[in-house]
Amino acid sequence: MSVWGKIIGTTAGIALGGPLGALLGLTLGAAVDAGIEKTVEDDSTGTRNITFTIGVIALAAKMAKADGRVTRDEVDAFKAIFRVPAEEMKNVGRVFDMARQHTAGFEAYARQVEKTMRGNKGVLTDLLDSLFYIAKADGHVHPKELEYIEVVAGIFGLTGIEIRSLLDRHVGPDPDSPYTILGVSADISDEDLKKRYRQLVRETHPDRMIAEGVPSDFIAVATRRAAEINTAYDKIMAERSKS
Repeated sequence: MSVWGKIIGTTAGIALGGPLGALLGLTLGAAVDAGIEKTVEDDSTGTRNITFTIGVIALAAKMAKADGRVTRDEVDAFKAIFRVPAEEMKNVGRVFDMARQHTAGFEAYARQVEKTMRGNKGVLTDLLDSLFYIAKADGHVHPKELEYIEVVAGIFGLTGIEIRSLLDRHVGPDPDSPYTILGVSADISDEDLKKRYRQLVRETHPDRMIAEGVPSDFIAVATRRAAEINTAYDKIMAERSKS
């Protein structure tokens, strides 16, 4: 079963604890009221997947509301990025809507996601990239959305330099530069460039992410980022070989 199918129809969410567990518990209650049957699932990997999935939906919902409104473009961007199957849209929509209405702040959701994926900065950075894609879906990034992403990045443990690199890749003066994509300066040595490239490849490899508990439904984001990294590195090395 797809992780989306486990969001509603499982009591695993009630055992999650924390604000995400409370959010899913409220959503499950609404689902039961709607006549959807719950089933029991006792699977630590599945529970971790669900925790991450609920966290992604909750953070996306809160971010989409950061500028005071949620547009159709932002909702469509979420569907496209995370490849939500048509038959699961009602389940995802229930969590999305409940997250927008829930009194818990986004900081609490971000802390629980960070705890779930602690030590895997590549996963957390990909999640931040996804939030940026949603923020840009309506044509621009609102200052409130930018502030939101910066705060979440800090909670995720990104350093000041890493946050600056993230912002440059999305709203910087030259986001398409291969150096910007790799988060390095143009005067970096070939040796240090190769080290940086290998680090990014390790962090964003889809197989590693699945091993860390990221549902396969979310790997499209990592695959796209990995492709950008490879293309940027190849472009820089090709240019340097000519000089």
